[in-house]
Amino acid sequence: MRPMPTLSAVTLAVGLLALAGCGSSSSATSSSTTATTSATTATTPATTPTTSSSASTPSSAAATGALSLEANAEGQLKYNKTALTATAGKVAIAFTNMSPLGHNMTIESSAGKVVGATPTFQGGSKTLTLQLKAGTYKFFCSVPGHRMAGMEGTLTVK
Repeated sequence: MRPMPTLSAVTLAVGLLALAGCGSSSSATSSSTTATTSATTATTPATTPTTSSSASTPSSAAATGALSLEANAEGQLKYNKTALTATAGKVAIAFTNMSPLGHNMTIESSAGKVVGATPTFQGGSKTLTLQLKAGTYKFFCSVPGHRMAGMEGTLTVK
């Protein structure tokens, strides 16, 4: 009867190793979910005087001056982009969160001062509009732990 428990322990160990190998993936997924979010109307009050929360239809960012950013729809703590570029002046960023988790988009100056943010939400889209001077800014999710997990990027304003 001794060989049976040893065989079960070995089988269990091999099974656990196989499952552990399935736990992470470094492949980049570039599926787009923006088409389903354009019908969402955002009516939540803005968190700062320079923020607006209106629905935005994603379009050519270069042609309109509007930018778009999405939280990972599968619940991973990351945005679909880590870099955005805009022209100085009025900058509008449409942020979409179809993730099962609540996220926001916060913009911080190079001095570390928050210059604007969307409310934390899920299942829709909000547009943050700011007057920005040329420089380098950080965008990140301010939900505790999300930025440290990698949910951040750089906004370059020229």
